[in-house]
Amino acid sequence: MGSSLAPRQLALALDHSVSFARDDFLRGPPNAAAFTLIERWPDWPDRIVALIGPEGSGKSHLAAIWAESTGARILSAKLLSKTDLPTALATGALVVEDLEPDGLDERALFHLINLAREESAYVLFTARSTPAVFSVATKDLASRLRALPLVTLAPPDDTLLRSLVVKLAVDRQMTVDDALVNYLVNHIERSFAATYAAVRRLDEEAMRQRRPATRALAAELFRVP
Repeated sequence: MGSSLAPRQLALALDHSVSFARDDFLRGPPNAAAFTLIERWPDWPDRIVALIGPEGSGKSHLAAIWAESTGARILSAKLLSKTDLPTALATGALVVEDLEPDGLDERALFHLINLAREESAYVLFTARSTPAVFSVATKDLASRLRALPLVTLAPPDDTLLRSLVVKLAVDRQMTVDDALVNYLVNHIERSFAATYAAVRRLDEEAMRQRRPATRALAAELFRVP
């Protein structure tokens, strides 16, 4: 017996391109200090600097902008122990992404910092938390991490959140209006990661239901109890 229900469209997990171009970086008071740091290079407080901020706050975007202008290579912190560090520093500039205490190879990190100092190379670390609070067994490494100058990306304000919603929608080829943008900003967690997740969920649900992404749909998905 045939079903009277209409078939439900499956939302495919498609990758959406993200531009790390300078012109596509969303600037605002929460990230002004970090953007200024990138713009001022090589006029830095130190040749080794840590860029600190929550997930989705733009650390990788800023690092990519800096790498483009300096010729820096980009390396995951998890690959430090498997990398030929003199080669990684060959251009005189290096980005080390996602520095975190879990799984940290202290010996490799200590060697990198010392080698960068010896060769007068620039290193930009990105991390979600301040390296100074990492629990490391190597005392000399702990002192070097405490000495790192920090530039922090603050939580987003309303203006930056609205801009982020619009940018993410454009990346996904979604059409959004002010009513939808304002609703999302006022009804989701005020963080970069939550904004990414909300726009993705809205897009996927709109495709599944074969309806436009509107304030009404957002209200169904993000209704406050």
